[in-house]
Amino acid sequence: MDFNTVCVVGLGYIGLPTAAVFAGVDVNQNAVDTINRGEIHIVEPELDIAVHAAVKEGYLHATTEPEPADAFLIAVPTPFKRQADPDAVPEPDLSFIRAAARSVAPVLRQGNLVILESTSPVGATEAMAAWLAEARPDLSFPQDAGEGADIRVAHCPERVLPGRIMHELIENDRIIGGMTPACAEAAAELYRTFVRGDCLTTTARTAEMAKLTENAFRDVNIAFANELSIIAERLDINVWELIALANRHPRVNILQPGPGVGGHCIAVDPWFIVSETPELARLIRAAREVNSGKPDWVVEKIKTAVGEFLQANPDKRAGDVTIACFGLAFKPDIDDLRESPALDIATRVAAEHPGPLLAVEPNIKALPAGLAEHGAGLVAADQALADADVVVALVAHRSFRQVAPAALDGKRVVDAFGTAPSHDVEKSVFRAAQPPDSDYRLVLHHRHGDEGDRAGRLVDRRHRLERDHLAADGAGRVHGGAIPAAD
Repeated sequence: MDFNTVCVVGLGYIGLPTAAVFAGVDVNQNAVDTINRGEIHIVEPELDIAVHAAVKEGYLHATTEPEPADAFLIAVPTPFKRQADPDAVPEPDLSFIRAAARSVAPVLRQGNLVILESTSPVGATEAMAAWLAEARPDLSFPQDAGEGADIRVAHCPERVLPGRIMHELIENDRIIGGMTPACAEAAAELYRTFVRGDCLTTTARTAEMAKLTENAFRDVNIAFANELSIIAERLDINVWELIALANRHPRVNILQPGPGVGGHCIAVDPWFIVSETPELARLIRAAREVNSGKPDWVVEKIKTAVGEFLQANPDKRAGDVTIACFGLAFKPDIDDLRESPALDIATRVAAEHPGPLLAVEPNIKALPAGLAEHGAGLVAADQALADADVVVALVAHRSFRQVAPAALDGKRVVDAFGTAPSHDVEKSVFRAAQPPDSDYRLVLHHRHGDEGDRAGRLVDRRHRLERDHLAADGAGRVHGGAIPAAD
């Protein structure tokens, strides 16, 4: 197949990087205008370079309505349905996928390829194909016409780490599931125009389940680390030392505990499995409950720290104690707050604590409404360190690693990534070794003519191994931004 024009629906954390090597559509006018200026509306290393180059050279423009194309990539969120019972298993909400399908349906033509990139439950690709068929009865689709269908439909989940998306988008292997073998091969042909990794074809259902399985596996392993941290504190054991020693075993690799699990993948995908097979997914559900409950434990640690400060300062009351929360994103060095345990913790503390709460998040310009309404303030790190009595390290942003130990003298430290329960500042996130820079140079190669190939290539000038702080990582695919309005 020839792919001269590609339309990406949903220009969020996955859609926009993908659109940097293709083309994009979004219903958020501000996002559209920003992109068309060659700028970006999210924080992601190297993405600004890619977007600027693609826009300047005329390969990328953003619109508010889908335009005719050879291939369509749907990269919109799959949130949970609202439900009255907080203890019920969350159910996936496919309304955004349905809205996206209906938005592209009018411009579909024979020979088009439609790929669902959204993280979604098993069967979502088939549901999307059904919505497309309902909107376009004049075209045939794989569920009815098989290999001879006018429109080919596939699923290709993203498996990238926020902060490294522009590198992993190109270098990672891709799982590509088609509703028919021909659908899978057509999608693989498209991705091979810029993907250096292997393109592995399978069925749509298997591809959907593979993405959920990857993140459920990670969630279970993170839950082990988080549960171990709680047990270790009860037994008066330094969990960080414990894990370091246990990991000396050649077949043991325990992850690092943190304040919980965030993002739109690890915190979400396992529930998609549980919702479909609740009687079978017992371990997966237990892991989700452990990780969802870890913020509760951190909140209690903060309350304890406030109590300890008041005991050491009997002339003060709770309303006099200033708490500073360092980090609100769901993982280091990004601006994505979705499903963030750090944001959840800060919001709950702000709602319950009678004194000031200062939030330090270098990657945002304004606090989310839910946190701001409780009177929290967004401040720089220096101000927070100067004013705070209790310092809470929730996200290991690089900028936090430059804090001098003297700045924490006399303060109570709650470090979700450090050495609880000892509050050993020298070993905390504030004094952790600076990880190696991922110094990537983005080079866009545009080839014309018969190939119809516009590929992006990242050249890694200084490739080093980085330790992946998975404990607060919703790593893997994240997607979102503005999208077609859901009904």
